[in-house]
Amino acid sequence: MEIRNLTPHPVNIINNDGITTATFPVAGPAPRLVELVETLPAVDGSPVNKVSYGKEITNLPEPEEGVILIVSRITAAAVTGREDILFPHGEVRDENGRILGVQALGRF
Repeated sequence: MEIRNLTPHPVNIINNDGITTATFPVAGPAPRLVELVETLPAVDGSPVNKVSYGKEITNLPEPEEGVILIVSRITAAAVTGREDILFPHGEVRDENGRILGVQALGRF
């Protein structure tokens, strides 16, 4: 089984002891949902945008036998019926709040 990380950052799996047990380097461009933006009236002089996502996903490869893809959570949520799609789940953060890795990979 091959796991390809299509997020914009390496994905580290960190166990309960804080030890990194696996690292998945970036393996290609990140699939993205097409973002739709509508300008709304300003609030106290600050611009406001209504943001939604279309159904189109760019840079998402077709399924391949024996290949699992790690994508962002929002992309994974938009993909239905594909068993080859996983996302980073259970963020592990340092004392400054920076993400060091995740506890697992998730599937919707």
